[in-house]
Formats: sequence, structure tokens, C-alpha cells
Amino acid sequence: MANTLLMPKATAVWLVDNTALSFEQIAQFCGLHPLEVKAIADGESAQGIKGMDPIMTGQLSRDEIARAEKDPNHRLKLSDPKVRVPESKRKGPRYTPLSKRQDRPNAILWLVRNHPELKDAQIARLVGTTKSTIDQIRDRKHWNSANLQPMDPVTLGLASQIDLDMEVNRASRGREQAQPAGDTLLPAALTERLVPAPEKPRDEDAELDANAVFAKLSALKSKDEDKDDEEG
Repeated sequence: MANTLLMPKATAVWLVDNTALSFEQIAQFCGLHPLEVKAIADGESAQGIKGMDPIMTGQLSRDEIARAEKDPNHRLKLSDPKVRVPESKRKGPRYTPLSKRQDRPNAILWLVRNHPELKDAQIARLVGTTKSTIDQIRDRKHWNSANLQPMDPVTLGLASQIDLDMEVNRASRGREQAQPAGDTLLPAALTERLVPAPEKPRDEDAELDANAVFAKLSALKSKDEDKDDEEG
């Protein structure tokens, strides 16, 4: 496990306020640029950040600070951690507590039904099982097949949602997207061609309207002529 400085900027704030170290020494220790440390000292940067004492966290000793204050060329070194936590390296199937092992067949059945894209090795990693058990459940040959119920392994506490999503994404990578089944919406370009154009007004209607007007005018004219004959 790499020994790294916790909260570099907060540590730089504390060192600026509580030591006589140079900007270059603080920058080197905290992984910052000397100009950024100068901005912290001038109050132009890291405003609102509370300084963190690296001595209290065990990452720097008082003797190391005093040595660096006397020698501007001295480079600060992180103190060795008192407790080293090794990085966990898990190989093979995930360990499943005894109290949850009875739920594994239900989780396997859920994964087989809901994520058929998962490989047997991925299912084994998720719930801590073997390929033979997966085959038995998939082929309905498991001794308790009649009583199995598909249950989400995340809900059962056998796997985390992050691990499940990661395995699903990994299995889906490179697979063709499934074509949607059933009725679907047609593309806009196609629907535009299928929509009939609005009908234009028929000329017959215009002709009928014109004939009606002329008929009325003719009737009025004939009435006027008859009236003139009577008066004459």
C-alpha cells in the first residue's frame, strides 16, 4: 500500500501557518506548485480550508520539521505508518457467509433469468458459487429446483450494485443492441412520406358558387324587365 499524504492542501495551510519552511519545501512535500503555496501564504488561495496538522496524523515528525527549517535544501519525508493495511487481492469465487449461502441458488436463478448475457465465471464471482451449481440451476436439475425463487443478489446482500453493474457492462460490451420487438414508432422521414398531402379545394365548388351568383343576377334582371313592361 503506497504511503501518501492525506489532504495535501490542508496540510500545506498548516505548514505555512505553523512552520518556517520555505515555499519550495512545502510544495515538494504536499505535491503543490511553489506559487500555489505562496498564494496560500498571501491569503489568495485555500480560503476557508482548515489546516491539518501532519504531526497529529503521524505523517510528519517534529524532528523532521526542525531539520528542514535549519536546512533549506532538506526535503521533507513522510513518516512510516505505524499500521500497514495490505491491499485486498481477491482471486476465485467471492466468499459468502454461512448465513447467506442458502440464498445463493435464488440469486443464481435471478441472474440467469434477468442477465443471460453474464458468463458463468461472472456469476461465480458475484455470488461465490461454482460452474456446476450454475449449470444445475440453469437446467432445472438442482436438488431444490422446485422451491427456488429468483431473488436479486444485491437485495440479498450477496453482491454490491457496483459489482453487478460492472459485470453486466463488461458482458454487454461488444454485443449488438437488441432490436425492439413489437410495434414501434417509424422514423420521422418515413412517416412524413406516409402522411397524405392536404387536399386542395376543388374547382367544382368554385364553379357551383359562380353559377349560383349568376343565377341570382339573372333572376333579378328578369324581374326588373317585367316591372318595366308593366309600367310601360
